[in-house]
Amino acid sequence: MAISFDELSKKTKDVAAVAADRAKDAVETVKVNVAIAGEQREMDKNYRTIGEWFVSEYEGEIPDAVRDLVEAVNASKAKIADLESSKPVREEPAADIPEGEKACPICGAVSDSKFCPHCGAPME
Repeated sequence: MAISFDELSKKTKDVAAVAADRAKDAVETVKVNVAIAGEQREMDKNYRTIGEWFVSEYEGEIPDAVRDLVEAVNASKAKIADLESSKPVREEPAADIPEGEKACPICGAVSDSKFCPHCGAPME
């Protein structure tokens, strides 16, 4: 059973058409998934805003059903404050930096390059 060139071409075109349709479907699926994720982020933001309002509005009257969650949020806020205060204090660069050179925002080294020669950070 020999397959002619025309039959092979037709089968190749059919396979290519199916692949193209599947690629279009995949692109549409990704677009829909991205839109869904965006709406979920928006919904989460709104729920967060509602929760923040509720906690601030009813600060002394938190119902028992959500008291543990509010306490967990407050504990997280305290931990974030502790972590923020434990960040190393970056010393300000010396005021006598030669013209055309910059101080590295990470380690404070002075250079005229785009990246710090000591730590590799981008120079501002």
